[in-house]
Amino acid sequence: MTDAIPTLSISTEKICFVVMKAREFDVKDVDTSFDDDGSNPADDAMTEVLEDRPDDPVDQELVAFIEAMSEDEQVDLVTLTWLGRGDGTLADWDELRAEAARVHNKRTASYLLGEPLLPDYLEEALAAFGRSCEEFEEDHL
Repeated sequence: MTDAIPTLSISTEKICFVVMKAREFDVKDVDTSFDDDGSNPADDAMTEVLEDRPDDPVDQELVAFIEAMSEDEQVDLVTLTWLGRGDGTLADWDELRAEAARVHNKRTASYLLGEPLLPDYLEEALAAFGRSCEEFEEDHL
């Protein structure tokens, strides 16, 4: 008896987009700005784009992207995160997904962005499905 690979509600492209944007978000440095430091972007060589700020466009883009997903896609994304984190195997997919569906709420993006290794977890889970973000990243860099 062979175990069937579960069918995902979310495309590999969407998962890989989240991976790519989460990696951009993860490389941000601490915010070093001051309320009135007298500097401007031209003088600072635009270093503020490398800092983690509340109005960060990468964060905003990723949150909007996740929030625009269907509930099924969001549940799959959380389940993939758990799978990649080692909370189960493909054989446990149905149980993991049922739990992700049970706890689903409107804070999925916030929850996922709070996972420090989110891109690694998603790539690990994709590998379990025999998929990869390599082609996606080549096409989008």
